[in-house]
Amino acid sequence: MAEPTYPFDIHACPSPAYVVDDALLRRNLDLLGEVQERSGARILLALKGFAMWDCFPMIREYLMGTTSSGQDEARLGAETFGGEVHVYSPAFTEPEMEVVLRYADHLSFNSPGQWRRFRSRIAGAPRRVSCGLRVNPEHSTGAVPLYDPCAPGSRLGTRAVDLRPDDLEGLEGLHFHTLCEQNSDAFEETLAAFEAQFGRYLPAMKWMNFGGGHHITRSDYDVERLVRVVRDFRARYPHLTVYLEPGEAIALNTGYLVCTVLDIVENGGPIAILDTSATAHMPDVLEMPYRPEIIGAGEPGEKAHTYRLGGLTCLAGDVVGEYSFDAPLQIGDRLVFTDMAHYTMVKTTTFNGIRLPSICRIDEASRQVRTVKTFGYVDYMQRLS
Repeated sequence: MAEPTYPFDIHACPSPAYVVDDALLRRNLDLLGEVQERSGARILLALKGFAMWDCFPMIREYLMGTTSSGQDEARLGAETFGGEVHVYSPAFTEPEMEVVLRYADHLSFNSPGQWRRFRSRIAGAPRRVSCGLRVNPEHSTGAVPLYDPCAPGSRLGTRAVDLRPDDLEGLEGLHFHTLCEQNSDAFEETLAAFEAQFGRYLPAMKWMNFGGGHHITRSDYDVERLVRVVRDFRARYPHLTVYLEPGEAIALNTGYLVCTVLDIVENGGPIAILDTSATAHMPDVLEMPYRPEIIGAGEPGEKAHTYRLGGLTCLAGDVVGEYSFDAPLQIGDRLVFTDMAHYTMVKTTTFNGIRLPSICRIDEASRQVRTVKTFGYVDYMQRLS
């Protein structure tokens, strides 16, 4: 296959491998730093979206801390990132809360019942923790129900109708998270719905967390609107500290998944078997679903040679999609999927005993590729007993 032009040496890493480009990560962080400065909001890294802690020294030059979904993410944020540690979970267990209280600075509960259950434990904790409540504005702006926390029957956040004023006694903040890969118009619309239902509680609060899903570093994102909306909110409530906690926006368009063609079979057209997997290594391809881009490839039929690309697992549907290429694929060719940093490493599995992709970085100055981590049998074995 005649190779297209790549932004790095694709043969300098193992296969398969996630490869994060430090220059692209820096570009995103520069923009996020600008948004922080201009809006007055504090931006946190959501570890559920991107937790490659080898990159944390760079990220903490810009962001204020991390937000996590439980005890292990909280510990990772505290020990490898530093700064503020925010934690939210739909529900905490007693043993988990004991661990969380060692690391959390801010703790958001999903329900007043969880707050009542742990309130005395938090009061006796060895360090001060500022607690808040996640609320549900019941205002959907997303197109995919799987990712809509405001969908009917949602378990995420407390609705206004279920909230009594005494439920907030002792709490210092409110938190909503309703967006998924959305622009600032959806945020502005949701904020209006939130204020209409919960605004009366804000004078007694100390902080407000607008959650994640803000696609700030996407090329068409309206940054000016975001800055205006946050600044206007802060003008209405100058006593509140405001937080944003994107995960995807930090690593959006900063990484790749390099893989290799292992075999080519025929069944109604050529099928290339790759040394990676949609279900194990890029599960959002099947869950979202979406079709990731490949450098140098086109839509089916756009170029001379079209292939269906399949993964290594036994799942019949472990198929990435159909792509066309200028030249026929050959066994041993490397393919490079783009935008493979966020919601990839954090969601991988070892289903079928498929090994996890290696993790690599591209130096922003020298452009050399460094292998950060490789995985083997022990990583698979130790998960199971």
